[in-house]
Amino acid sequence: MKSLRHAVALLVPALIALGTGAAILVFSIGRRVVTPAARVADTEILAVDTGAQTIELARTPDTELPGRYGLFTTGTHDYVKLGAVLSADAKHVRRKLLTQIDTGANVDRAAGFSGWYYSSPTELHLPWEPVLIGSPAGPCPAWLFPAESSTWVIQIHGRGVTRAECLRAVPVFHAMGLPNLVVSYRNDGEAPRSRDGAYALGASEWRDVDAAIAYALRHGAVRVVLMGWSMGGAIALQAAASSGNRQAIAGLVLDSPVVDWRSVLRFQARATGIIDPLPTLAMNALSSPLTARLSGSQEPISFDRLDMVARADELTIPILLLHSDDDGFVPVDASRALAEARPDLVTMPHFTVARHTKIWNYDQVGWTAAITEWMSANGFSAPK
Repeated sequence: MKSLRHAVALLVPALIALGTGAAILVFSIGRRVVTPAARVADTEILAVDTGAQTIELARTPDTELPGRYGLFTTGTHDYVKLGAVLSADAKHVRRKLLTQIDTGANVDRAAGFSGWYYSSPTELHLPWEPVLIGSPAGPCPAWLFPAESSTWVIQIHGRGVTRAECLRAVPVFHAMGLPNLVVSYRNDGEAPRSRDGAYALGASEWRDVDAAIAYALRHGAVRVVLMGWSMGGAIALQAAASSGNRQAIAGLVLDSPVVDWRSVLRFQARATGIIDPLPTLAMNALSSPLTARLSGSQEPISFDRLDMVARADELTIPILLLHSDDDGFVPVDASRALAEARPDLVTMPHFTVARHTKIWNYDQVGWTAAITEWMSANGFSAPK
């Protein structure tokens, strides 16, 4: 409460000093932070060769990456899979198509490059079933990939995407004999909408994951490992610290996680040309009951509670941190700081080049080995 009063005491005179226009900008930045965003078209399709089954894209730090990826499109196809980079120059990248595009297909230029690769559970060719998790937000759809072990893996997707993001990891855990529960949470476009329809950056969403843990415990789980991707990492960390079922949480696997929102939001603000004090004031506005609603949030968001580097002493379970040095979206600094604060709990193998949530795509062998070895070392794999 003391830090909240201090934030309010600083925020009000700062907004007055900035003037009406700047104050509106501060609230606009805050609203952008908590409003679920539509998928961004971040590259262009320049050409499709249906004979050779290749596609040419505008070159970006993502589209030039080696490995297997997905591409959200419009027209005849809404999603296609991409394989190896065949050639590249300063402005163009030509890749192998892994989804057949026939002559005459209409594929629009605007596209979104994705690390998902799999877009549906049917593509994994594993047994699965749709289930509903009764959470405080309402019934949240999930996919259950059953197995015999009493150690379950619960996967949590990131911001602005849906649970299909998590499908890449299912075969790895399934090969260990572990059930996978791939969940949704409030305001993600699949689960129920809260009153304000806004993200709480993990501060509320962990309650839906807590309900998923309770579901797993009712259906044969004795312990769970939470895997969080990006903002899903923040949600997993909040669940580990706050869940009423946290005694059943045995470990965390975090891929490109948000460990401290302040560092992430300042990094992203700088990338778009917004400099302090505006990002700090926007976070202060979201933290205050007086101004949170003006920023799009029904309830104030405590960035102190979301800072798991500062709360590192509260963590008690082993954590595997998978984070590329040049993430490009969620800076690796807070992950490193958490690893340094809790070397007794955190294992952080080194990855580079792979960008945000694309380590599986770029280095599937290294990513899989890191998870498999860590799970085995901590006794989480099912007996052979």
